[in-house]
Amino acid sequence: MLTRFSAANRTELLQRMAMQELEVLVIGGGITGAGIALDAALRGVQIGLIEQNDFGSGTSSRSTKLIHGGLRYLKQGDIKLVQEVGRERAILYKNAPHLVVAAPMLLPIYRKGTYGYWASSVGLYIYDWLAGVQRSERRKMLNKEEALQLEPLLNPDGLKGAGYYYEYRTDDARLTIDIMKTAFQHGAAIVNYAKMTEFLYKDNRVVGVKVVDRITDEVYSIYAKQIVNASGPWVDSVRQLDGSLSGKRLFLTKGVHLVVAKERLPIRQSAYFDTPDGRMIFVIPRGDITYIGTTDTAYRLEMDQLRTTEQDRDYLLRAVNAMFPEGKLGIEDVCSHWAGVRPLIYQEGKGPSELSRKDEVIVSSSGLITIAGGKLTGYRKMAQKVMNLVTSELTQKTGKQFKPCTTDQVIVTGGDRMGHHDYAACKKDLREQGFARGVDAVTATEWVELYGTNVLHVFNRLGAVRKKGEGVSQEQLLRAQIAYAVEEEMTTTAVDFLRLRTGWTYFQLKKAEANAEQVIRLMGDALGWGENERAQQRVEVAELLDTIYTLPKSEEEYNE
Repeated sequence: MLTRFSAANRTELLQRMAMQELEVLVIGGGITGAGIALDAALRGVQIGLIEQNDFGSGTSSRSTKLIHGGLRYLKQGDIKLVQEVGRERAILYKNAPHLVVAAPMLLPIYRKGTYGYWASSVGLYIYDWLAGVQRSERRKMLNKEEALQLEPLLNPDGLKGAGYYYEYRTDDARLTIDIMKTAFQHGAAIVNYAKMTEFLYKDNRVVGVKVVDRITDEVYSIYAKQIVNASGPWVDSVRQLDGSLSGKRLFLTKGVHLVVAKERLPIRQSAYFDTPDGRMIFVIPRGDITYIGTTDTAYRLEMDQLRTTEQDRDYLLRAVNAMFPEGKLGIEDVCSHWAGVRPLIYQEGKGPSELSRKDEVIVSSSGLITIAGGKLTGYRKMAQKVMNLVTSELTQKTGKQFKPCTTDQVIVTGGDRMGHHDYAACKKDLREQGFARGVDAVTATEWVELYGTNVLHVFNRLGAVRKKGEGVSQEQLLRAQIAYAVEEEMTTTAVDFLRLRTGWTYFQLKKAEANAEQVIRLMGDALGWGENERAQQRVEVAELLDTIYTLPKSEEEYNE
């Protein structure tokens, strides 16, 4: 059994999948696919997963990066969804404390706003009650003076007060990769850059897929008793390949986020506020930056054309300047941004912001199982729903019995507290171990927040403990981080390291630019890249940076 989730093991994993009939094959390596892989592996199901790009490279790295209960779903009357995601939020906070961080949220209330003061008070009370929020984190209602004391940058004109409640911040890409790694540790076979090109059938039932390894161009036939389509925004494209695109379909909506330096918008804590057109916007402080989002507009172009536009940017800047007028943010203040799509289930007569975030399981006549819709916070329950169906089908076919879902009890890799009752004490312990290896305070803090207890594997790549005050060079630090990414996180491209494994192109763009060439050199050494491949990696990094610095005026510009 392979013990390392290494880029070097990709070929062997694909060969192993092709040499046997799996019990389940999952198409799609976002958060939903990761959750299914973990659930299946824990139940004792022989599971394989393929992803056409990198893990979490689609929707699962482009969200608002919140594990939240969805206050607006209460307004829509979706009581069950609020209950479910509230419980799921608590489970994730327990099982992945390195990636799920409490983020108190301010809900400012204005005259003629969407939410009235008493309606907000009652709504937040019901929200906490449904979500089972612990007593110390239950909502508080603030008058105008208290709200301004908590957040002085709020626009005072028409302010009546605020609700103060708890949400949780995460790193969606890191959460996806850590759940993948946890599934791999429990026996799941998982490979990125493995693209499904066609289905294989027997007696009109889907029994396998043709897969091309996008790194080596090798083609494999992989067979499985059950095949699950968990490809997010691409689920309808996969259904089309199966000839089963009928009935319920996806409705894609685009969400854009902007990043500004914290000094340009130095809010003290997160806020959630409504705009004149009735949409809701988050503003969230994170280290040295503040990010703003999201838009919610229908998206009908190809996925490879997904971009932040000047219209998106200007809309968000207007909204945040109306709420925090002292900020006076301009286009020059936008350090970075990202755009993603939400794969929602189409509902006749409803606009983008009104569509339900519920998930749906669709089974085609060929037996293909598709999971569509849903939201980041509910990924575990989506996976449980799919695997309950899959194991029931497998038991009918083979007589084999499977364990029930236990993913609520499994600590995500990196989330171990190392014997500490309080995770804050665990983080302090980890940072001190980094200092002993010669890691500076800024890097040690960043790594602990990225990797949790897995940071020890990065520290170990730096060599022996050093004398007090003896540091290591920036190149040594980067080499250790890249070695871990390649050898333990199946990182295969420089873009994936800069965007998905570290988040630098989102939150530390200048650092990404400054280190890009060194990242290519060190990854090239680790993966044996020749000059042609290194040149191609430079092109891909340059193209990524260009999408950040160059914004089309609007989506219509693509069609000109």
